[in-house]
Amino acid sequence: MFQRTAPSIEARPTWSALAGLCLGVCGALIACAVAMRIVAAHAAPARGEPAWIEVKWPFLMDQWGTGRAFQCAAADCGVALDLYVRPKIGFCNCTTGVSDDAELDRIGDVELIAARVSPLGEGRPIAVGHMTGRSRAYAVAPRRAALAIGFNDKCDVVVATLVGAGALPESAAALALAFLNSRPMLHWVEVALGL
Repeated sequence: MFQRTAPSIEARPTWSALAGLCLGVCGALIACAVAMRIVAAHAAPARGEPAWIEVKWPFLMDQWGTGRAFQCAAADCGVALDLYVRPKIGFCNCTTGVSDDAELDRIGDVELIAARVSPLGEGRPIAVGHMTGRSRAYAVAPRRAALAIGFNDKCDVVVATLVGAGALPESAAALALAFLNSRPMLHWVEVALGL
């Protein structure tokens, strides 16, 4: 007859080994969940936020170089929008900044869109991060609208131009400013201005 023998001590799983295995599995699951949340946060905007997609800078090189170009589809922003942003180092009035429409017209990039533009009234004060500046709407031939945005840190300025077909709704300016105030864009501005 066969005699049944108890397993040796080395073959028996110990409670500490099982606890270690469970902790390892739990740690791996938590690490996977955190990694998935990080990837999801960078892959798409949070629900309800418009999706600004970066595209190639469409303009020829000039003395200020190229910048960054973004598009927001009508499904996300209400109307199709293009946003062009670039720094102009040392080009701002160091004393007053972008505090009036004359300075915004001087530093802005609306002429990249069309040679003939007409302001649609007075500009408004704006803030991007710790910087202040101004925005102003323009009619751009043919049947387009643009919003010039300028904000500065000392003598350095960042200019943004928002463009849409037809008149820009009031919400378009708010969407563009919210995007410029987003953490990734503020970080890019800080790097571009050497802050």
